[in-house]
Amino acid sequence: MIKNRFYIILLFGLVMSYTSLFAQSDKQKRLEQQRQQVLKEMKQINALLFTKKKEEKSAITLIEDINYKVNVRKNLIRITNEQANLLTREINANQTEITSLRTQLQELKDDYAAMVVKSYKSKSEQSKVMFLLSSSNFQQAYKRLQYIKQYRDYQKEQGESIKTKTKELQELNIQLSKQKEDKQKLIEENRIAKRELEGELKQREVLMASIKADMGKFASQIKQKEQEAARLDKEINRIIKETIAAENKKTGTSTSKGKFVLTPEAKALSSNFESNRGKLGWPVSRGVVKVKYGKQRSLVDNAVTQNYKSIYIATEDKSEVKSVFSGEVTRVLVIKNGNPAVFIRHGIYFSVYMNLSKVHVKKGDKVTAGQIIGEVFTNKIKGESLLGFRIYKNDQVMNPEPWLAKF
Repeated sequence: MIKNRFYIILLFGLVMSYTSLFAQSDKQKRLEQQRQQVLKEMKQINALLFTKKKEEKSAITLIEDINYKVNVRKNLIRITNEQANLLTREINANQTEITSLRTQLQELKDDYAAMVVKSYKSKSEQSKVMFLLSSSNFQQAYKRLQYIKQYRDYQKEQGESIKTKTKELQELNIQLSKQKEDKQKLIEENRIAKRELEGELKQREVLMASIKADMGKFASQIKQKEQEAARLDKEINRIIKETIAAENKKTGTSTSKGKFVLTPEAKALSSNFESNRGKLGWPVSRGVVKVKYGKQRSLVDNAVTQNYKSIYIATEDKSEVKSVFSGEVTRVLVIKNGNPAVFIRHGIYFSVYMNLSKVHVKKGDKVTAGQIIGEVFTNKIKGESLLGFRIYKNDQVMNPEPWLAKF
């Protein structure tokens, strides 16, 4: 009874151990997927932002690019550290499991050896016959025969258990060896990443020193950029509100301020757009989100915080710009002293594409997902090709990045 209880407790412990190992294994897979995604992003950054000569870029643009690369590399190091730490825990768990298996295997071997010795001492076959013949009646003989059979089965099970445990032990040792190799590889990759990060930080430090030496000039550039952004935000918001009001007027409704009154067709399109959150195609074939949505502290002046209503995607020169979803072009905005923007309506949603050099659509055009609507503008002075991209729900601007599929 005590022995059975011991095996039950041992079995429970093994189940909990395996559950923990499976959970760690799943997390390791997720981390590896994240790491591969970041490595892919790093490759894109190098291809899109660091293939041109540095002299072709302004100091501010170059420091923005380096800072973006630094942040991505820090994320890579963080994920790799997590993987290495998780592997350490898995290695420790497997080493504990190996110790436990060895103990169980030894116990099984000891039990089996004791049975063999006992069988030999009792001269098993003769003893079994005498055991049966000494029965007082047929029923007792039958029960004794069943007992002998169960004893044989138990011996066989013990032998099979020894084989199984030995195989488990061998497999676990192979797994442990592989985990140690993987951990060493991750540690080496992290060592290289940290060296590269140190070089990038030094490069950023040198650039920051050159900017601070002429802060007046760069401060005026930042201020001008902020004013242009504020003016663009105001104009885009005005156009969105005007479009909603004009469309509602067509349906004979003017009470829903800032929100569309939907026709059945527009309602279906809105629902379809919403169901594709996280799956929308990118507006360019190759790109990285260099400037994220929301409040960002200025790299040049820490006292300045910029609140971005768009994301800015760095891409290749003369990249074609594509509609992320089917819809209708509601406006092609030509900005004074700026570059055109295209507005596409998707039910109660809008997607807005800014900083174009060419536009291939006009107001009223029906477009499909992936259709080319223009070409991104390349700034020769700054040495960059940036596409501004926004998403609105009615008249409320949203972070567009979670809507896009992962590259």
